[in-house]
Amino acid sequence: MLAKIGVTFLAFLVLLLQQGLISQSQPDIINFVKTNGVNFVKNGKTMYLNGFNAYWVMIMAGDPSSRTKVSTTFQQASQSGMNVARTWAFYDGGNGSLQSSPGVYNEDMFKGLDFVIAEARKYGIHLILGLVDNFKDLGGKAQYVQWAKEHGQNVTDENDFYTNAVVKQYYKNHVKTVLTRINTITGVAYKDDPIIFAWELMNEPRCTTNSSGKQIQIWVEEMAAYLKSIDQSHLLDIGLEGFYGDSVPSRKQYNPNTAIVGTDFISNNQVKDIDFATIHIYPEGWLPNPTEAAQAAFVDKWIQSHIQDSANVLKKPLVIGEFGKSWKFPGYTLQKRDAYYGKVYNAIYTSSKSGGPLVGGLFWQLLAQGMESWGDGYQVVLPESPTTAGVIGLQSRRLSSLSH
Repeated sequence: MLAKIGVTFLAFLVLLLQQGLISQSQPDIINFVKTNGVNFVKNGKTMYLNGFNAYWVMIMAGDPSSRTKVSTTFQQASQSGMNVARTWAFYDGGNGSLQSSPGVYNEDMFKGLDFVIAEARKYGIHLILGLVDNFKDLGGKAQYVQWAKEHGQNVTDENDFYTNAVVKQYYKNHVKTVLTRINTITGVAYKDDPIIFAWELMNEPRCTTNSSGKQIQIWVEEMAAYLKSIDQSHLLDIGLEGFYGDSVPSRKQYNPNTAIVGTDFISNNQVKDIDFATIHIYPEGWLPNPTEAAQAAFVDKWIQSHIQDSANVLKKPLVIGEFGKSWKFPGYTLQKRDAYYGKVYNAIYTSSKSGGPLVGGLFWQLLAQGMESWGDGYQVVLPESPTTAGVIGLQSRRLSSLSH
C-alpha cells in the first residue's frame, strides 16, 4: 500500500513538472520573500536581486501565437542567473488593453498575465508587478481621469488622479481585481502566489500640481493600506525614481538639475506599509547637455545618497528599479554600456557585501530576438550581446555567492 502511494505521488510530481507548475531546477520557490532590516530574506537566506524590466510580457502573452517570446526571455534570463523581472499588471484603455473601461477587463489579456506568472514560476523568476502608470503610453493616470470625466466628474488635470474620490475608487477596484485574480493556469490566486516578489503602486509617480510630495504622500498612505488589507503576504513598493522633496530640503541638491517632480523619497518611503525603496537612474535624459564625466559623477552621488538614507533614515532595503544606457544618445558604444552596467553592479555588490541596503538592480529592458519594433534604445537581447550577457551573468554569480 505504501509503495503504491509513493508511486502515485511520484506520478503526480512528474505531471506537475511537465505542466511547468513546479520547476525541477528551482525547488525552493515555496515561501514569500520578506524583509529583515535592510535585507530581503527567503527560506531563511538573504536574497539579492539581479534582474530586468520587461513591460511587454503580458501584451505578448495575450496573443498565444507570440507567447514563446515570453518563455524564451525568462529562459535566457534564468540561464544568466537573473531572479527578478519587473513588469506591468495594467494596460488601461485602447485596443487590446487589459482594462478597457473601469471594471471591464479583456479576459484574453488577463490570461496572458496568467501565462507570464506561470512561466516565471517555471523558470524561477520572481515578479514585481506594477498596477498603474504615471505616463500615457498604456493609459495610466490620464486614462483614469478621463474615465471619471466621462462619468460626470469635475476633473481637469491628470493629477486629479491622486485626489478625486471616483478616480481613487477606480484604482482600488483594479488593485482588488488583480490581487484576487485566480490564475487560470496554476489555479492560484495572485495574492497567494509567492513567485510574485512585490506589488508596485505606480510606475514613476509624479505630481506637477503639488511639488512638496505631500499629495503623493497622502495617496500612498491610502493605497498602500488598502492593498495590504487584501494581501499581507507580499512586499510593496511605491515605484519612485528617487527624487527628493520638502521633508529634508538639503537632499534636494542631489536631484538631477535640481528637478522637483512632486515626490519625496524619504517621507514617501517612510509610510509603514511600504516595505522597500526604489530609485531609477537616467543621467542621459535627466541632465542638461551631460558630459560623460558629469553623468558618472551624478550616478555616484545619486546612488550613495540613497544608500545613506535607506540605511540611516528608512532602515529598509533599496533597489535600483530601472537603469540602462541607450544607443540613441551621442557617443554610445557597446563597450560603454557594458562599463556602465558594471559600474552600477559594483555599487550594488559593494553595498550587499558590506551589509548595506542597496541589494538589487534591474536594467531597462530585456527583449527576445525578433522584437525590433519594441526597442527603445535601451533594449538588451542576450544572444545578440554576449559581452553584456557576460557582465549580467557575473553579477548574478557574485550576488548568489553572498546569499550562501
